[in-house]
Amino acid sequence: MDATARTDERTPGDWDKAPDFVAHWVVKTARRDEMVEWYGKVFGARIVHTDRDLTFLTWDHEHHRLALIEVPRVVKWLFPFAHLRRKIYGIDHVALQLLSIEKLLALYERLKPLGIEPVWAINHGPTTSLYYEDPDGIRLELQVDNFPTIEETAAFFGSKEFEQNPIGTMFDPDYMLERLRRGDDPAELLKPGAGTPPGQKLRTNKKTITWKTL
Repeated sequence: MDATARTDERTPGDWDKAPDFVAHWVVKTARRDEMVEWYGKVFGARIVHTDRDLTFLTWDHEHHRLALIEVPRVVKWLFPFAHLRRKIYGIDHVALQLLSIEKLLALYERLKPLGIEPVWAINHGPTTSLYYEDPDGIRLELQVDNFPTIEETAAFFGSKEFEQNPIGTMFDPDYMLERLRRGDDPAELLKPGAGTPPGQKLRTNKKTITWKTL
């Protein structure tokens, strides 16, 4: 599915009441330099403005996607466990869409040599997802839909399969990449279990939850 079709496809509803898209998010950080470097590596982010207190970044056609507000470095020592808050309360993660499994695995392949690896790789059923954490511990889900249309993806939420396994099935990104490189059909890689190497047991639903993946 191309980007225009993905954006234009909408389920029935009164869209005049809804925003058109998520514009940006803002982070108060004591690690501004590390954050700029990380988003530069992961998304190719570029600085559109920076000064003593603020940095604005973008990585696409939008004027900015992320703003960083500088706070004194002592703050991270005053709140040493702040990055763990999302594990028990508040916003858990931000999800960003990619349009193909090839692009998702290419991103994984590019970032791994840089020491940036996912904390969780899971096929949720509706999506295949890699979760990363930035230097402040903000978790980003990079996902690709497992079905060709939004309607099919939405319908899966009402299926017996999703009812029985609403969390998903973990996968090995290296094995998925190996399958892609040997010419396996990308659509087959989107099926639950496709990323489990031969001889390994499937890890599904609540068995996928550890302190790392939580």
